[in-house]
Amino acid sequence: MTLSADRLLSLALERLHTARPELRARRDLSSTEALRAFRAELTGDAPGDEAVAVVVIGTLDLFPWVRETCVFTSSLTPEDAQAWRRSLTRTVYLAGAPDRLQGRFAFDHVAPDGATAWLGPAPAAASTGLRRLLKSFDGRRGVAGLPATTVVIPPGPEPGHRPPVHRAVHLATDGVTLTDALVHLNHLLAEAVMDRLIIPGDRLTVRCVPQLDDSAGTFAALRIDTATDAPDRLHAFAGLTQEIPDAVPHHR
Repeated sequence: MTLSADRLLSLALERLHTARPELRARRDLSSTEALRAFRAELTGDAPGDEAVAVVVIGTLDLFPWVRETCVFTSSLTPEDAQAWRRSLTRTVYLAGAPDRLQGRFAFDHVAPDGATAWLGPAPAAASTGLRRLLKSFDGRRGVAGLPATTVVIPPGPEPGHRPPVHRAVHLATDGVTLTDALVHLNHLLAEAVMDRLIIPGDRLTVRCVPQLDDSAGTFAALRIDTATDAPDRLHAFAGLTQEIPDAVPHHR
């Protein structure tokens, strides 16, 4: 998959049309400018019926968070997954201690170590109390230099539709903060789970690289957004590769 400007625009439009098929006939999004304008509309306050997920972060280790994001998405009903996808897997990241909040809020998924917890996806009103109580997660540090690490998505209660595979997740780190990384990876991973590109039992090697390019191999999915320093240009911030051989120690 060549990461040309035309290819990035085509894939960004494909993502929108998958989430909201009605846009194909109702709105011209055939240019980067039109796509950027439409996405800007979606960054405002969520409508009352739009599905929003909330992640509460006590302490953050990126690699277990990747695994638990996949576990959380795998646990969704088809109806909840479809509603979340229609809202472009919109997610709010809050700083808080999940173990201190579980008595007040019924989280839908809590990481085994209690470091992170998920609520939703549900209409925004369902998480109003939690969002008013906690501040936004502030991850301003960069993510460059993290070693490549493989996480294993825990097997599910039922056999998958295919044997487990090993893929790589490439995260572009130039100018990317930890909060940016969470946003880009969340969109990539959640939609890959919905598309069955990632299933329970799979292994994911997370690699932090300055930029994504063709040297990574063939991508099965990409997270595309406007470039941080050039809002008129699309940029690939994260990518999920096709199956790769085992090469990196596992981080369970």
